[in-house]
Amino acid sequence: MTPEIIDQASALEEMMRENAIQAHRLDHSAVSATHCIECDEALSDERRKAYPGCTMCVACREVIELRNKQRGLS
Repeated sequence: MTPEIIDQASALEEMMRENAIQAHRLDHSAVSATHCIECDEALSDERRKAYPGCTMCVACREVIELRNKQRGLS
């Protein structure tokens, strides 16, 4: 391998790592929904405070995560 390819691979790896970290950070200034976008149930104040920017209730979120896991997306 040439040094250029190694440098490009390292830069790509660093960029992907930073993107993954950013995707998992909470935006504490985000406004949470008042109702779940899937089932329209009211979101609890505790959930809205714990996860700023949340848009789904716990039950619907669990279903989405399970589907993603089964599809190999998480």
